[in-house]
Amino acid sequence: MLVVTGQIIAVVAVLANGVVYGTDVCGAVITRSVNHKLDDATVTISAGWGHYYGDRRMPIVGAGGVIAAVLTLLIALAAGQIGAAVAAGITVAALLTWLAFYVRVAKPINSQQTAAALSGIIPANARALQDKWDSILKYRVTLQFIAIAGLCTALILF
Repeated sequence: MLVVTGQIIAVVAVLANGVVYGTDVCGAVITRSVNHKLDDATVTISAGWGHYYGDRRMPIVGAGGVIAAVLTLLIALAAGQIGAAVAAGITVAALLTWLAFYVRVAKPINSQQTAAALSGIIPANARALQDKWDSILKYRVTLQFIAIAGLCTALILF
């Protein structure tokens, strides 16, 4: 029963983290290229409103994914499923690293762009802010890929 519970929780973790992974991939593959075609004010307003809604809605999904990944790790350990536990542990490490990138780099920029969208005042460093935000996408996508792959591996090894 513990193994089945671990598998169910791992599926929940895959689904929740898949939302974050998909969002980051969309940013890296599509939105970044679109933003390069737009003027600074349009990029800032668009990104600001995106962050306004995203920063209010995505934490539920993101936190749910991290919690489910941690539970997958704990259940794998309790069930004596060492391979699944190692895979889930790699996942948790990747997600915590992703979270550090978000908190240290993305979130402060999100806040500045949201403030600009709400006020209509475009900061002088608008393009630099977006470029810095974009610069960590490759890490965010890679870390989410590792997390999803780790969870899928845990599912296989349970």
